[in-house]
Amino acid sequence: MTTHRDVAYGPSLIATPTGTLRRALFVRPSRAIERAVPLIGEPGAIYERAIEQHDVLRKTLEYFGVETMAMDPCGTDPYESATGDAAVVFQDGAALMRLTALSRRAEVDRMETEFTNLDVPIAGHVSAPALLDGSDVLLAGSTAFVGLGPRGNALGRKGFTELARAHGYRVVEVKLADGVPALRAVAGAAAKDTIVIGAGKVDPEAFREFKTIVLPLGEEQAAGVLPIDEGHVVAEIRFRTALATMRRAGITVEALDLYEFTKLGLTPSMLTLALRRE
Repeated sequence: MTTHRDVAYGPSLIATPTGTLRRALFVRPSRAIERAVPLIGEPGAIYERAIEQHDVLRKTLEYFGVETMAMDPCGTDPYESATGDAAVVFQDGAALMRLTALSRRAEVDRMETEFTNLDVPIAGHVSAPALLDGSDVLLAGSTAFVGLGPRGNALGRKGFTELARAHGYRVVEVKLADGVPALRAVAGAAAKDTIVIGAGKVDPEAFREFKTIVLPLGEEQAAGVLPIDEGHVVAEIRFRTALATMRRAGITVEALDLYEFTKLGLTPSMLTLALRRE
């Protein structure tokens, strides 16, 4: 089921990857989230708290003028609420991914159906045997960064590169440190020329043409910010030093308690699929 289902016509979706967020799609967490293996040193996620925190994220975006839509979960995978894995949205359509986890591949088919209901054109597919998760793609300015980590494969990255170039993006591959699950778990776009990264978790040379805000060891997950507008982001509240670092760099930060997702390595940008930005 989807809520807030006003249909938007026309192909103008993501005019700029860090522009004003106008429309976003979510998948609510399911009770399966309690079966997810948490990060080392973290307790397991609690479903009721995850629901509350997910609602706060959506309501915060609505406060800033974002139309939000939430799909009910339908599978049994604890990571289904990582909506950003299923697709990458360009200006004139959405590119559908092929997820690494076999248990999650049906999510993409469901997302394609939802895009039809929302009048979101399909810009292309990452097709078998290629694999790529949307959270391993970070768009900033006219650059698409693609993570080289434990998920996806070379065919998936190659296929996405062709799609991204056709939509006007240059593609830069980013080597991830051991143990990093996805690029957007430790990196985020705060503005068209500014990237937030976790120290020691990504190859900083990949971002040499951008300003970088480097967050300290132990708080690198705070880098997975969700841009609301240029220089205005949502981040996890628990990373106090990282929040102060971003604010000193001139970034406006909306700090939210998303701990039930942070326990699992999920960041605000991974939970959100932006459908329209201006």
